[in-house]
This record gives sequence, C-alpha cells and structure tokens, in this order.
Amino acid sequence: MLSALRGKAAVLVTVLAVLCVPGCDSSPSEEGEAPQPRPSAPYRGNLGYALPDSPFTREGTVVTATCSMGARYVGVEVQAWDPERWRVRERRIFNVPTDAAFSNYSDVKAVNSPLVDLCRSHPDSSSPYAVDDLEYVAPRVRALFDLAFTRMAVVLRDPDGRTSHAGFVEAEANFDDIVRLGEAAGDDEQNAVMAPDGRSVWFTYTTPAGEHRIGSRSVEEDHRLSDEGPATGHDLPLAVSGKPPRAVQANTVRLAPGGRRLTATAPRVFGHVFDTWNSSGPLTRAPARTATLLDGCVGTVGWIGDDRVLCRVRSGAFRTMNARTGRAEGPTVTVVQENEGMTAEGLLVSPDGKRFIASVHPPDDRYGQWENRQDDFRAVSTSGEGEATDISDGSLTNGTLFLEWW
Repeated sequence: MLSALRGKAAVLVTVLAVLCVPGCDSSPSEEGEAPQPRPSAPYRGNLGYALPDSPFTREGTVVTATCSMGARYVGVEVQAWDPERWRVRERRIFNVPTDAAFSNYSDVKAVNSPLVDLCRSHPDSSSPYAVDDLEYVAPRVRALFDLAFTRMAVVLRDPDGRTSHAGFVEAEANFDDIVRLGEAAGDDEQNAVMAPDGRSVWFTYTTPAGEHRIGSRSVEEDHRLSDEGPATGHDLPLAVSGKPPRAVQANTVRLAPGGRRLTATAPRVFGHVFDTWNSSGPLTRAPARTATLLDGCVGTVGWIGDDRVLCRVRSGAFRTMNARTGRAEGPTVTVVQENEGMTAEGLLVSPDGKRFIASVHPPDDRYGQWENRQDDFRAVSTSGEGEATDISDGSLTNGTLFLEWW
C-alpha cells in the first residue's frame, strides 16, 4: 500500500473533506468467516475520497468482474477476493437491461462502451475499440464502476436505432430499475463511465452541430447535461478521476499512486507517461512535450510506486520501467515458456508493487475455443523471483477481468 507518510496525508484529507460514496453500509463477509476489521483502502490517485467500509474496498482485496449471458439474461458479477488464499469474500450482481449496449450486432446502432468489451464471450465477437489487448481492456472496464463498485455506467439504445443515452444501474437492482439520464430524441451519448464517487456519469456526445464533446449528468436531481470539454469522437474511451472529477479520453489510463502522473496512449501521440492536468479532454500532442516514452512497452500493466511502471514488452515478457527515463530496470519476467505455445497479458499490479496478475491464453484468442473455455490466471512476482501462483476458481472464466487490487 502507500507509504505511512502518504497514509497519514490521506487520513488528513479524509478528516477535512469526508465524502461517502453510494452503498456506505457494510456488506456481509464470506459465509462462515468473521468480519475482517481491515481499514478501507485509500484509492490511488483519488485520495480526496473516503471509501465506505465493505469487502470491495478493504486493504488486501482484489476485485474482478465477469459478464454472464443467457437467453433472457445479462448480468455482471463483481467479486471481492482474498489475494493470499484466492477465495471469494463477497459477490455483487449488476443486472443489465435488454436496451443496454452490451453487444454490437447487425440492425442496431453500434455503440462504443467498455461494457461491450466486458461482455464479449466468443472469439468472433469484436471490441468496439481499435485495440483489445487486456492491458487496454482492464482499465477501461474499471472505469465503468465507481470506486466502491456500487454503481455501473451503461449506454442505452432507443428503439429508433439512432439514439443512445448514458445511464447507470445499481448493484443488486432489478432489471427495470435502470436509470436513464438523457431523454432527448437523437441523443448520441457513448463511452459512459462513472465518476469516482458514483454521483455522476460521464460520456462522449455529439452536439446538434456535429461537434464531439465530453459531458456528464448527475445521477440525482434533474440529470441536466453538463459540458466538460472537447472530445475526439467516440473512438477512444474515457477515464474519470480526481476531486473534483476530471476526464481524460485515452487508452491505458492508470494513475500513479500520488495522482500527479498517469499512463496513457492515443493514436499519433508520443509517450506513455504524462503529467495530469486540471481539465477534461482528450490526450493530445500538447502534454506529450513532457511525456516519457517507455522503451519497448506495448502495454502498461500498472504502477510500482510513483516512479516505475510494469510493462509488457515486445518479446511477450514483462519489464519494470523507470517512469522518468523510460529505461528498463531489473530482470525480465517471463510468464510463459516457449514450449507452452501461449501468450500472457497483464491485468493488475499489487499495491506494494511486488506481484502482478497475468492472463494466459492462446495467441490472439483471449477466450480459447468456445467448446472448451479454460481460465488460466497467474499471480507473478514483478522481480521474477519465486514460482507463479495459479489462480483457480469455478467462477472464473477467460472473460473475467481483474480490475482492482487494494
């Protein structure tokens, strides 16, 4: 976790400005276990927010999300895990209404939403975004949820085939309890994500004049549109962080623990590590003037402290990169051997920077063969020392994403 000094600073911020996100009631712990008196974790990069105490926010917890689809049912299950024993502590279900964009198919308006990424369940289903490496998919799916995993943003299609609105669902709510935030005919709202405190939904939208913008709507009151800044169309996802919240439109957005820098990528923009800025908008060439390019990095997995980033490199192995110089530090970490015929992608780094979670699957096929879906997740040392730990449970599938490690 954060250093003791940062922990004290986080407590001071909490005392000065306490903000409890939705769902502040404690959830029951795993059946048969006594409640664990661990403190709620300070969210990395959002230290101004006080999180409610629940199994989904406590230190020493990993949170996953899995989309399940049936003939008449779509739901997203989030699970809170003990990362030492890899046992589930708590589960929550987000029921997805039928008019939500969880898949793009013929005869409907194609919508860009991280939920489409999460609910892809077949090798033939495609991502709405240009890059679907898991280092890209995991952070944009994380943005669907508030910090405490109590609300999930969705994009809703109207029957007219050309209108889409931002909305959200509450954990454990009924299918008809969806909240539609926009109502105007012809709305073109996409890339819906939650603010850190769960009090607003952010999205890209198109004005009547055809201009692309970033907007937000409060989940309370009258849901009036607030214009937040420019956007570069709908092709890139959003990530919202900070207090007050700000959005960046880019891929692979991961905040450094101190919240002053982030990893991000965008087409035709040089660099991987950027200073944060106090406004909402797309990642452009302007901040790239002071950016750091991480040598050979094809996917950022997460931060190791404020000064290093774990990357997947071109060889398929993983390296720790200096976030200021861009040079590799330490050993090369190999997750799969050549004779395995598999590839590994990184999902998440532990708060202490000592471990990361990798998904292992056939090359160019995250899901494996449809008739034989086998999950293969491994907890690996970032130093390359010791044996990797297999993460196995009947609730995991190759579509599961590891989203948070408190």
